Amino acid sequence: MSERSVIVVGGGVIGVSSAYYLAREGWEVTLLEKGEICAGSSYGNAGLIVPSHLVPLAAPGVWWQGVKWMLNSESPFYIKPRASLDLARWLWRFRAACTPGRVRRAMPLLRRLSVESLELYRGFAEKDLDFGFRQSGSMTVFATPEGLAHGRDEAKLLREGGATVEVLDGQAARAAEPALGRDVVGALYCREDALLVPDRFVKGLAKLAESAGVRVRTGTEAIGFRTRGSRVTDVETTRGTFTAGTVVLAAGAWSPDVGRTLGLRVPIQPAKGYSLTYRRPARAPSIPLLPAEGRFSVTPMGEFLRFGGTLELAGMDLSINRRRVEALRKKALACIEGGDSLELLEIWRGLRPCTPDGLPLVGRPRRYENLVLAAGHAMVGMSMGPATGKLVAQLAGGAAPPADVGLLDPDRFN
Repeated sequence: MSERSVIVVGGGVIGVSSAYYLAREGWEVTLLEKGEICAGSSYGNAGLIVPSHLVPLAAPGVWWQGVKWMLNSESPFYIKPRASLDLARWLWRFRAACTPGRVRRAMPLLRRLSVESLELYRGFAEKDLDFGFRQSGSMTVFATPEGLAHGRDEAKLLREGGATVEVLDGQAARAAEPALGRDVVGALYCREDALLVPDRFVKGLAKLAESAGVRVRTGTEAIGFRTRGSRVTDVETTRGTFTAGTVVLAAGAWSPDVGRTLGLRVPIQPAKGYSLTYRRPARAPSIPLLPAEGRFSVTPMGEFLRFGGTLELAGMDLSINRRRVEALRKKALACIEGGDSLELLEIWRGLRPCTPDGLPLVGRPRRYENLVLAAGHAMVGMSMGPATGKLVAQLAGGAAPPADVGLLDPDRFN
């Protein structure tokens, strides 16, 4: 076994990005994925790269809004009643994290990782990959004066964090995006945001990683580990045992289950989200839209149009809640002219890994000297994927990371 060998567990955008940048740094890399590459939440998400979105999931007001919604199975944020000590702990910590001070501390880090990822995506698009990348901007639209007033306050906060945000009235918003309806009273336009087709990027990057020497093993599920003192020596899988000098755990919503076999408590709750992909109609938005009151997204992806949204804390449950799908469908198609005639191509659901404070877990757990954890990116895994991969390569190599990544300490809830 070489000390410069590394096993990456997880084939989503975080795991594949980590494998790619580790290989670029000269590591011997093996990537293990229990299904196929990009089979989890990296596949069907909204495909938005949003350096303008600096406020983590745990933000002031979200807790009380969630309390109002949590028992409504059609609400944007639904908690399925169940007896779970892990869920109770998570909710308690989430409530404590919903403060202005925590949000302001988190914003510069979220900004830096998203801006860095945007630059890396641009580089891939210019030189190596075709994944539908377009720096289109994004538009959060409001249907009520009250919503727009809240949007103005949000714009002020985002500008303080370094984002470029324009507040538009209804007429200006429709001039920028003619597909908007007359009911839109205003919008926040974030010019630097971008879009991509997520599965095309992750699968394309996996091929680049293979060409750089990464061994990709799909259909290979990590089921346990062997340890010696403070080191992980082997990864036990459904396809045999793999030995490595370093292990990277980037299994998304499955990270708590995998980490449990190492005696780690990984404070991530799986949040089920949905997307509906339609054939793109002639009159469709060219800019990604985020209807604020509806809490969903509309992304034009080449010949497709994708609607995404909802958070459902229901454990490791991948069943389709038809009521939630129908609620998303009605809201989404109501915002598109002739929506009822659109051709549905795919209903997708996936589990997004959410931490109590809305920040990912990236770093070395103190219990093991050769383990790096990289998980918990919630809805911004695509936005921060490449930058996280570079950070993982830094951490694995022992380089001094930027000071602000202490906010991502995987032991911060212990």
